[in-house]
Amino acid sequence: MVIGVTGGIASGKSSFTQSLKLEGAIAFSADEAARAVLSPSGAVIRDLRTAFGERAFSSDAKLDRDWLAEKVFSDFSARETLEGITHPAILRLLRAQMEATQVDFHPLCIAVVEIPLLYEKNLTSWFDLVVVVSSSESARIERLKLRNSLDETSARSRFAAQWPLERKIALADIVIANDGDLEELRQKAAEFWKALNALSGRSQNAAEKKFLRSL
Repeated sequence: MVIGVTGGIASGKSSFTQSLKLEGAIAFSADEAARAVLSPSGAVIRDLRTAFGERAFSSDAKLDRDWLAEKVFSDFSARETLEGITHPAILRLLRAQMEATQVDFHPLCIAVVEIPLLYEKNLTSWFDLVVVVSSSESARIERLKLRNSLDETSARSRFAAQWPLERKIALADIVIANDGDLEELRQKAAEFWKALNALSGRSQNAAEKKFLRSL
């Protein structure tokens, strides 16, 4: 079984995915794949340097992620350019990791893949179930401001780069609300994990999905 985890920026996707990993899931993430493909000598870095110039790199020749983030979240054309360069490599790596689980692990293993742009990139066919981790806008703004040292205007500009969370919730198989603390989210992950293991190896019909959604 392969589960896709998505949601809005700072909704708690990574924390939920890591909680499932602690329960025993095989976990991958688009963020980890992005770091992997940004090898200093790789084609992705080469193409980023061509597209954005040396200003996208610090004095020690490392990618200046803060500069690039500020650029792409304020310039739609730059964001399209960045995604056109990085996303094919990221998705190839994620797909290869997912396929490897079918060869290298037990058939009833559960893989969890965190992809922020799962719906935006039309990847639902990759997954048996899609989980959306939701949280209130105010909570997400505060988390993002704290995590990335942003002001509210910058935080909201990053929200605008993705689909509204409500749109993702409407499409989700499962919605996990995350307006409490980390311990509460971990408890929800543990309950979800138990339900998944009870259903693992069986087709998820409408009744089973309704059961999972009730968590």
